[in-house]
Amino acid sequence: MPIAAVLFDLDDTLLWDERSIEEAFEYACKAAGEAVDPKELEAAVRREARNLYESYETYPFTQMIGINPFEALWGNFTAGEQEEFRKMEQLAPIYRKESWRRGLAAVGIDDESLAETLAARFGAERRSRPYMYEETLEILTALRGRVKLLLLTNGCPALQQEKLDGVPELIPFFDHIVISGTFGKGKPDPSIFEHALKRLEISPEQGIMVGDKLTTDIRGGLAAGLTTVWINRTGKPSDPEIIPHYEIKHLSELLPLVESL
Repeated sequence: MPIAAVLFDLDDTLLWDERSIEEAFEYACKAAGEAVDPKELEAAVRREARNLYESYETYPFTQMIGINPFEALWGNFTAGEQEEFRKMEQLAPIYRKESWRRGLAAVGIDDESLAETLAARFGAERRSRPYMYEETLEILTALRGRVKLLLLTNGCPALQQEKLDGVPELIPFFDHIVISGTFGKGKPDPSIFEHALKRLEISPEQGIMVGDKLTTDIRGGLAAGLTTVWINRTGKPSDPEIIPHYEIKHLSELLPLVESL
């Protein structure tokens, strides 16, 4: 049965989110002043943010929806029907400031005002850096009209929409956009993939799932019966328990693959 649709993950598949976060940390940490080693501060803030994030009662929900601690350092959780999003909306400003306060304290600086300044700086820097991979639009242009295209992304609806608003040229390529926070469950839960297939009106055998994360995109795609393509740009180690049908290093490799299928 020929391929009728390609389902794409968003973060670090089409958008270079990792670069956006890294640069936001770099510039925010440099703003702490010459007395602070920016790399040391970044490591401390990352560590403290992750620990604090995991301590909140909302953590199981954020795991299920697929929202990581560094997204919560800049995102606003103003959308989504679940009550957990309202709790996160209230927690977010406290979490951001406290993550930076603890990170600064870990490198010997006790300054709440600076923590608040750096928390705001990080958010501003991240919002100013909506990077796409250079091949993203080229590949989508080549696929458009030949197969249906669906964006399947984990995250808070408000945050994922803000990411998409930062690259408005990306949105028109997709026949459908499915966000886990809107649906109510995130990848790798098979139900969100089944929902996407219904939107596309195709069987699993007619779809390809393309993503960078074995534990969400590939595991879930396999469970839903899709053909899976792992984009592994940075040479991440494979997992013997999660074996994609195909592995590629660059999105351009997807075109001949779709044609062959």
